[in-house]
This record gives sequence, structure tokens and C-alpha cells, in this order.
Amino acid sequence: MPRPAPLKAGSIPRPEVLLAVTPWTLLHATKVPGTGEEMRLLQRGDAFSIRLGNIELMNTRAHASEEQLATLALAKITGRPRPRLLIAGLGMGFTLRTALDGVGPEARIEVAELVPAVVEWNRGLLAGVSGNALDDPRVELFEGDVAARIRAGRATYDAIVLDVDEGPEGTTVATDRLYNIEGLHAAHRALRPGGVFAVWSPGPEQRFTPRLRKAGFAVEELRVRAGSGGGSRHVIWIAVKPSS
Repeated sequence: MPRPAPLKAGSIPRPEVLLAVTPWTLLHATKVPGTGEEMRLLQRGDAFSIRLGNIELMNTRAHASEEQLATLALAKITGRPRPRLLIAGLGMGFTLRTALDGVGPEARIEVAELVPAVVEWNRGLLAGVSGNALDDPRVELFEGDVAARIRAGRATYDAIVLDVDEGPEGTTVATDRLYNIEGLHAAHRALRPGGVFAVWSPGPEQRFTPRLRKAGFAVEELRVRAGSGGGSRHVIWIAVKPSS
């Protein structure tokens, strides 16, 4: 019986190559309220992915831009003794985790999440990803449309942080309520003087910066990397309400 040919140098696949050919395992699927679209949680090795249809919304291997979203927002309200924040949505909890690590014990953070299953994932399969962020006593969870929460606010928040999947380029009715001029005026009213409205987007939207300025904000538009080592570029808007 002939001996197998010896392996040539460099012929053993690298770990990342093996991971790339390993199929994703579906852990759970749910319908998004109001749209009926299917959202899925998948796992491959130690990586998790949340997808809407065939579009990947987030991945545990690329979350630097979500962390920067919270970091940039907090930098605008440094020194406030009892800051109050509103974060939407929950995702995998990276924005929330970063915010919790950046504020003191007197802070309060409301988290609005539209999809109940995402909350369940963060309390179960994804709990370790964010260091059990939802169990922090500074966190108050609200399941529902964040636009209603914003409209009800009157100088309520020091920061409103929108980590919503589509960003201002989205076309759904719920997205439009957040980012049209009426939605931006509502955010402006809901913020305390000097408060910050921070918005994440998967890509640019040329009309959004002028719209923020029209609503009364001073605006910075930033390009950031999706991953800590590179990856695609996402966009973050840091819009500050004047102090007086």
C-alpha cells in the first residue's frame, strides 16, 4: 500500500482559512415587528452574527465602530455628575457596554430595543459578549420604538445614541421618524443644554448633516473603521445641542 505524500511547506490551512469554510449554524430566527422581515442569530466557532435576510447587521469580530459611537458621545458630556443616556438599539450590547464602562455609578442608561428576541439573545446566548450589560443596575430596558421615547422627552437626556441598523439612509417608516426633520427637532427638545445626539450609520448620507444643522445642532461627521484592525468604514455623526 503506497504511503501518502508528505505535506508540503505551507499546505496546512491557517486557522482563519478553516473558519472561513466552516458553515454558520442557525441558532434562532425571529420576525421584526412592523416589517415581518426575518432576523437570524448565527454562530461559527466563537463568533456570532446577526443578520436581516441576507444582510449581516453585526458580528462579534467587527464592533469597533459601535464602541467608538459611545466613546465619542461620552467625550461631549464629560464631567456631568449624574448623566442620563438613551441608547437604541441593543444589538450585541457593544455600545451599551462601552457606555457603562465610561460613566460613573450615578449614571442612568435607558436602552430601547424594538425586537424582543434581541433582548432574549442578550440575556442568554450573547450575555457574555457584553459582560452581562443588561444586568447592570444602571440600565433600564424599554422594548419598543425609540422614536416614541424621544418624542416624550423634554430636556431629559444628556446623550441620545442611535445605533440603529439602517442609519439615516434607511427607507422604513420607523427609520424616517427618527431622522426626518421632525424627528431631529424631537431629539433636540429631548436633550439637555449641551447634550449630544450621536448617530451610527453603515455608510454616508449627504443630506443628513445639513438636516442636523437645520434642527439646531453643531455637527461633526466622522468616518471610522468597523473593526479594530481595519475593515469597512462606517459613519458617525456627533451633533451637539447648544448650551444656551
